[in-house]
Amino acid sequence: MSHFAFDVAHMLAGLIVLGSLTMLYQDRLTALINVLAGQSLLLAASVAWQGHLQGSAELYATAALALVFKAIAIPWALRALVVRLGLHREIETVAGIGLTMLAGMGLIALSMEVMLPVTGAAGPVARQDIALALSVVLIGLLIMVTRRNAASQVVGFLSIDNGISLAATGARGMPLVVEISVAFSVLVACIVIGIFLFRIRERFDTVDLGALDASRGERAR
Repeated sequence: MSHFAFDVAHMLAGLIVLGSLTMLYQDRLTALINVLAGQSLLLAASVAWQGHLQGSAELYATAALALVFKAIAIPWALRALVVRLGLHREIETVAGIGLTMLAGMGLIALSMEVMLPVTGAAGPVARQDIALALSVVLIGLLIMVTRRNAASQVVGFLSIDNGISLAATGARGMPLVVEISVAFSVLVACIVIGIFLFRIRERFDTVDLGALDASRGERAR
């Protein structure tokens, strides 16, 4: 593999991680969804590049799925949901943005420290992609933990899925039928989550999950 091919693969994976860090910085739902769409677009480009390097037609199909579902359809549906629910407001976080960003950078360092030694037998692209993919997954979990808004937690869940796809592609991947199944499962999950958000808004007039805690406390008394 040429240095150019490695540099492009590494750059695309690094930009996906940068997208995750950018999500931690966002404090508005529409901006958060836009960053998710950009990250998914980079994922599609990364998978397509891996398809070129590996000579795999299945990876080109996987890249097309990522482009259509993850970069276009799901962000569009989330934006429509935000408009329908009237969620044009700042996202409430458990911790400050600065502290959350430091935690995100710590997770990236942890991913490198953990994964690079145990993937020494893999190719250089696979080693880097798997380590960076783990950091995307961990930052996605961090988004879900630190954001109180249910819609922003959906974005964290979708970012985790992007990290898993990046890892599978770098490790010379998942079969196309599995990727198709995962894509439709994510789409169905988003539909169910959308219904869930409507029900929360209808019941509590908010999608802040703190309202659920308050409701449980009232019933306990």
